[in-house]
Amino acid sequence: MEQKIHQGRNVKRFREMLGIKQEALAFDLGEDWNQKKISMLEQKDVIEDNILRQISNALKIPVEAFENFDEEQAVNIISNTFDNGAFLNTGHSPTFNVNPIEKLIKIHEEKIALYERMLKEKDEMMARLEKLINK
Repeated sequence: MEQKIHQGRNVKRFREMLGIKQEALAFDLGEDWNQKKISMLEQKDVIEDNILRQISNALKIPVEAFENFDEEQAVNIISNTFDNGAFLNTGHSPTFNVNPIEKLIKIHEEKIALYERMLKEKDEMMARLEKLINK
């Protein structure tokens, strides 16, 4: 029995595996996007190629992964994303091994912290503008 691929659900799976919130993905995709639009996108069976490419770039996940998702492949893709080019190949294997998932989590925690700082700054600026307007 052939299982139907649900591209929206696959986007959601990868996004969640990477620990990225819908708001953060929307922010990465640009000002046309918001959390609600991402939520609607994740319910679609088929996503337009150009949008899939944008999501692929934002999440650093190959387009093919959304088109042919399989749990085992997903783990391999995420591992390979962070293993490839992680260090120079000097002919001998390094004595350390950074867990690719831990590395991934750290990168995305830094990204989230940046978004939170930006939102806080925006809120502070809005409060200052409101004070100026009310004077």
